Amino acid sequence: MNKHLSTPLLQILVSFFSVYVTHRLYRRWEKRKGHRRFAKEHGCQPAKVLPDRYPFGIGPFLDEIKNLKTHTALENYIAMFRRLDCTTFVGQFLWLNFVLTAEPENIKTILATDFKSYSVGEERKKGLKPILGEGIFTTDGPPWQHSRELLRPCFARSQIGDVNLFEKHVQNLLRAIPRDGSTVDLQHLFFKLTLDVATEFLFGVSTCTLDPEKSRAEDDEFVKAFTYAQNSVEERSVLALFLPDRQFKKSCAYVHAWVDALIERALTDNSTLEKSPDANSLTRRYVLLHELAAQTTDRIRIRSELLNTLLAGRDTTASLLSNAWWSISKDPRIWSRLQREVGSLVPPLGKNRPLFEELKDMKYIRATLNESLRVHPVVPVNARQAIADTVLPHGGGKDGRSPVFVPKGTIVNYAVHAMHHCQELFGEDADEFRPERWLDEEGKKGLRVGWEYLPFNGGPRICIGPEQFALTEAAYITVRLLQEFSGIESRDPEPWREKMSLTCTGLGGCKVSLTPRG
Repeated sequence: MNKHLSTPLLQILVSFFSVYVTHRLYRRWEKRKGHRRFAKEHGCQPAKVLPDRYPFGIGPFLDEIKNLKTHTALENYIAMFRRLDCTTFVGQFLWLNFVLTAEPENIKTILATDFKSYSVGEERKKGLKPILGEGIFTTDGPPWQHSRELLRPCFARSQIGDVNLFEKHVQNLLRAIPRDGSTVDLQHLFFKLTLDVATEFLFGVSTCTLDPEKSRAEDDEFVKAFTYAQNSVEERSVLALFLPDRQFKKSCAYVHAWVDALIERALTDNSTLEKSPDANSLTRRYVLLHELAAQTTDRIRIRSELLNTLLAGRDTTASLLSNAWWSISKDPRIWSRLQREVGSLVPPLGKNRPLFEELKDMKYIRATLNESLRVHPVVPVNARQAIADTVLPHGGGKDGRSPVFVPKGTIVNYAVHAMHHCQELFGEDADEFRPERWLDEEGKKGLRVGWEYLPFNGGPRICIGPEQFALTEAAYITVRLLQEFSGIESRDPEPWREKMSLTCTGLGGCKVSLTPRG
């Protein structure tokens, strides 16, 4: 009986399978037909293709793992553009189709003119949401717009320009630097400093990593947990999504609990102030947590926005300072000119603290920071994912000037570092660290840049506060160090090599010896 039943059943199964395969093939054919029609309507031409020695995009995957391990990813991106003789090419990375571009007009299209056709990408969301939640860096569409509107009033110019916030933490930094000529890693200290400043600005409670006598055990644990979770994000986005990481989950839980306790206190304080008509809000020190608590009582929303902003506020400034001071330590000419500028605008050296208005007048310091962001951008490669079939204006055809079709789901990577080192954009000395290129002097105009210079992203998602906050903080710290020390010597004989995480710093740190002012 079973023998007789098996034949009809097998026929039914074969029929169903044939229909399914035929349907899938037809849908694929229709999709490709639609792609060809769309590309033709927009005048698209094929872009150059990254060769792959293996099938299924395995070659680029293996190369990326190798380059990250050897800290040569950035130079290899430049090498790929030069080898293919283009600024935009396509390829396959495992199951994902991708575009890599260093073309300013393409980047402008991705971030601004065709902004609605792209999202931050599912991989980024998966990697960051466990620690940051749904905030300004991990959402798209209306949720992202809501986050931006919530944070925008909190970054008023008056708050960004309050340099008094930095001074007590800078004093801790100065005390941590040896005065006997021994070697110190400024990168390590800069990351501590910016975390102390950021936590005070955001939460009203500083982690005090540079002042152990004032730090609390729970704050130290928060620093460890946040650092572990942050360092795990980059690994999770590549391989560790497939592997359990109990420590990551534990770290995220501790970070959330630490912030939640502060949120409860802030909401209680705000409720008390509302009931007290005599409370003078002008006497309260500015704290982002308090401002958010005044706008919403959604505890998860407040926590997410605070952690999203902490990530940007800490790492952006620390990476900028580390990279800038590595370059400053290598060139006595730059050091001397910085000393002269600070001495002329905030005399006498070592005495007066710079005001926000004085920082704006320090053109050579600003040029030095701009040059650092050009040569060593803190986010050297970024990405978006196409959420609709769309087009990039350049990269197609033999000359690379025709439009390129970008199918829905494609990962579009934009290589800021490669663009910043393009000789066609920045001259034959594009690889050199030369702050003077930004200045109007000797009868020559300095750089006037557009989308070819992208230190803090661009378009609707451009940084609403951390950009100016980072530049102000970096300038203030640089001035205070120049006031305190009369000489510098690099103690790092190695060339600069990248250390890639959520931001990019030098692998060897920033090892120097500083001579105190007599």
